[in-house]
Amino acid sequence: MTDSIMSKAATMEIPINSNGDTRTLGEDDGLEQARNVQWGPPGQRDLQQVMVSGPNLNETSIVSGGYGGTTEGIIPTSSIKDLRMKCKGISVAPSRSAASRIASQSDDCPGIPGSSMHHSSSSSMMAEEATRGVAVEKFDMMKKWGMNTYKCTKQMISERFGRGSRTVDLELEAQIEVLRDTKRKYENVLRLARALTNHFYSMVQTQHALGDTFADLSQKSPELRDEFGYNAETQKLLCKNGETLLGAINFFVSSINTLVNKTMEDTLMTIKMYENARLEFDAYRADLEELNMGPRDAVTMARIEAAQQQYQIQKDKYERLRSDVTIKLKFLEENKVKVMHKQLLLFHNAISAYFAGNQQQLEQTLKQFNIKLKPPGADKPSWLEEQ
Repeated sequence: MTDSIMSKAATMEIPINSNGDTRTLGEDDGLEQARNVQWGPPGQRDLQQVMVSGPNLNETSIVSGGYGGTTEGIIPTSSIKDLRMKCKGISVAPSRSAASRIASQSDDCPGIPGSSMHHSSSSSMMAEEATRGVAVEKFDMMKKWGMNTYKCTKQMISERFGRGSRTVDLELEAQIEVLRDTKRKYENVLRLARALTNHFYSMVQTQHALGDTFADLSQKSPELRDEFGYNAETQKLLCKNGETLLGAINFFVSSINTLVNKTMEDTLMTIKMYENARLEFDAYRADLEELNMGPRDAVTMARIEAAQQQYQIQKDKYERLRSDVTIKLKFLEENKVKVMHKQLLLFHNAISAYFAGNQQQLEQTLKQFNIKLKPPGADKPSWLEEQ
């Protein structure tokens, strides 16, 4: 019985080297280990001794078969792990490390939390970079605006107190001053023409009401029927001619308003842009002159080069706007002469024909200038629009 127990103990022990390979011990070594095994009660072995002498599954292979089998039945534990992963649908790359396999599994399997974390982190990084880029762009714009405002304010104060020099185009400045004076005078003409229109409209309405009253009295006063009838006809004729004259005056007012508040105003807006460009040009010119008067070290030379570039940009802008102002002033003068020649002729002929009582000449004047009178009540909304 002792011999059978010793042979079984020798058969169950599978020595493993550091590489996980089995090795064959000598017969003396197996017998020596069998003699050192202590047995407990009959039919039981010391479990601790078996665990110590048994194979380590984490470091070795698993024997498929009984004790004492050959090495042909040994299955490596790594193969079992790969088999389990294949059953779960995860591809296995034997030559890659565990960390790289986990990363690839997270990318290939959307259900794995690592993949969603990777995509969310990348999207958040992209959003942060976009926000940072917008913030930097706005900061640069504010910086440029602040520097430009500071230089222009400094130049404007220097000019006002007589300490700074300004670029002056005497011929262009004279034309601009003439335009502003002309606009003020034309605005006065426009104001008076509107006042004349309002007063004359009131007079026409009064004549219309007076003619209706005379016509009513001619029906109710038989003894004065002819006298009231003559006056009613006269007032109705004056009212009709007055409405014709009102059409001519309204056309005159509309044309003057377009000339003053649109054509001249557009030219004055260009002049304002030109004056702002002139102020910026002088500000950067003064800044460049101040830098040229200072020392010539490396930092100053870099600042001088940057100032020279800004000066050239402002100079090109100033010259371009000055050319635009010159062209617009020329076209404005030609347009003003053409428009006013037509409108003054219309106003003179219409006023003369009206006060001369020449109805045919008055109507001919309106036809000459293509003026169409609106029928009475055309400006009033219909009863459907009032509902």
